[in-house]
Amino acid sequence: MKRTVALLLLTFAVVLFVTPLVFAEEAAAEGGGKAIDYYAMAVLGCGLAIGLAAFGTGIGQGIGLSRACEGVARNPGASGKITTTLIIGLAMIESLCIYALVVVLIVLFMNPFKV
Repeated sequence: MKRTVALLLLTFAVVLFVTPLVFAEEAAAEGGGKAIDYYAMAVLGCGLAIGLAAFGTGIGQGIGLSRACEGVARNPGASGKITTTLIIGLAMIESLCIYALVVVLIVLFMNPFKV
């Protein structure tokens, strides 16, 4: 298991380090377009950011829901308080993903190099 995780992380790191070189070669062939580099990197960064945000919030919500179910199973009399706290917590966790989406959309549609 550790070997698989290490291989996946190494692959991810290689992709992150090689990507700028690929885009730089493409821009050099076209005559050095700064707008293309910016937009390509912005799209890549936005996709990665929203993916990580959705992954993190999904894990957080799953853990919170499992603990709430466990709490209700142990003490059914406290289900009202647990449910209320769960709903508020899930809303807070989901707001983090929505904030990430707003930032991604701002970065994606803000183009200082209008072509």
